[in-house]
Amino acid sequence: MSTITTAAPPGDGTLSDGASNHKMRWWILAVLGVAQLMVILDNTIVNIALPTAQHDLGFSNADRQWIVTAYSLAFGSLLLLGGRIGDIIGRKRALLIGLIGFAVASAIGGAAVNFTMLVCARTVQGAFGALLAPSVLALLTTTFSDPAERGKAFGIYGGIAGAGGAIGLLLGGILTSYASWRWTLFVNLAFAAIAATGALLWLKNDRAADHDPLDMAGLTLVTGGLFSLVFGLSHAETTAWSDPYTIGFLMLGAVLLATFAFFETRAKYPLLPLRIVLDRTRGGSMLAMLFASIGIFGVFLFLTYYLQGTLGFSPVKTGVAFLPMVAALATMAQVSNRVLLPKFGPKPIVPIGLLCAAGAMYGLHLVGLHSAYASHVLPYIILLGFGFGLSLAPSFSTGTLGLAPHDAGVGSASLNTSQQVGGSIGTALLNTLAAGAAAAYLAGRAFTPANLKTAALHSYTTAFGWSALIFVVGAVVAGLVLRRGDMRELGTPEPHVVRL
Repeated sequence: MSTITTAAPPGDGTLSDGASNHKMRWWILAVLGVAQLMVILDNTIVNIALPTAQHDLGFSNADRQWIVTAYSLAFGSLLLLGGRIGDIIGRKRALLIGLIGFAVASAIGGAAVNFTMLVCARTVQGAFGALLAPSVLALLTTTFSDPAERGKAFGIYGGIAGAGGAIGLLLGGILTSYASWRWTLFVNLAFAAIAATGALLWLKNDRAADHDPLDMAGLTLVTGGLFSLVFGLSHAETTAWSDPYTIGFLMLGAVLLATFAFFETRAKYPLLPLRIVLDRTRGGSMLAMLFASIGIFGVFLFLTYYLQGTLGFSPVKTGVAFLPMVAALATMAQVSNRVLLPKFGPKPIVPIGLLCAAGAMYGLHLVGLHSAYASHVLPYIILLGFGFGLSLAPSFSTGTLGLAPHDAGVGSASLNTSQQVGGSIGTALLNTLAAGAAAAYLAGRAFTPANLKTAALHSYTTAFGWSALIFVVGAVVAGLVLRRGDMRELGTPEPHVVRL
């Protein structure tokens, strides 16, 4: 057995994307922020419109889940390919292709006349989103290399990424209530037009950052593995964890991903070089993102159910109720990235942020049928915003820290994959736990309106409690894995020992 020490290779001496885009960097940040907001919004804005779309197009409850699943499957399984394509063809081209494709798919979905047309449009949306999201983060990484400016830029980006789900709830409620469910898709045309125009005006034509041959074997393994994993989790949500298809796809996904990891240690031109994920700063940030994304599902879905189903809020009022969390997150994202992260590094602040989120979810776990929003919900969602601002926003910055230009695309895709897989796990896991809690409460009780309402509340608070535990586990894992040091120290690649 031999050992090889690897580190990120040096740059090739050519003008980087960041250098060529430096002059217009703040305008570029605005473009990237709009593009990222469009992708993040799509995770929640369409969910609000699903009941109305189902009534309009006449599809079943079983089919309804596929409107969400089709997007998740395409997006989650193709992210690493999307990041690699951006490295090969140039990120500006990848960004523009992603924006145009996403907009066209959104227009087709908004004009859908039946279920098949809508689900196909959502699948195409997910595919172009998988090209778009890594390009956005890679361009941000290469454009902002100065530590002080990087903190400000990633604070804004992290705020958008963390708050986008809540903004989607508000915008989805407004559009569905006062216009049509179709506008939850048509609105993407405006976002894409603004971002594409800005990209054409301010982004320079960047050279391809990577000319290595495409790792087709690795691509097949990881795409198949991620597809099987996301599909298995989605199937568990609609059936059961013991369902043969659920078990089969989860096992297949695990085997394919394990084979991919083994294969990448021996591939001449690996799709995902080990230097990207074995760096403790980047790897720890990806793990923090994974756990945070699992837990955050309990916030947006079950808190929405609680506000609407138990407290009687309208969709628009529910969206407004999330705005204090958005404000807290945006504020703390700037403080953490510009003040705390450069001084202390991610090791203390990311775990503290996850623990704040855990405390907030435990507080929400105590709500009742007649709890007041101002006293029993508002303080905790503000604390939740602070927690996300301390954990999610810095993770975007440190998860791409120290990447060489030719690794930026696939490194960004890896971080996005952690977020997407975490959301899929959270969707399946927390839905199952909540449904089990409701069924356990109703066992032996009459199905009266009062009992049904109490059972629903029990399912929400169970999800909140498990979310709190997930955040605690994430804090422990991040605290153990992340390296000590400030951003300048951590930006220097650490050597890794790979056993062959």
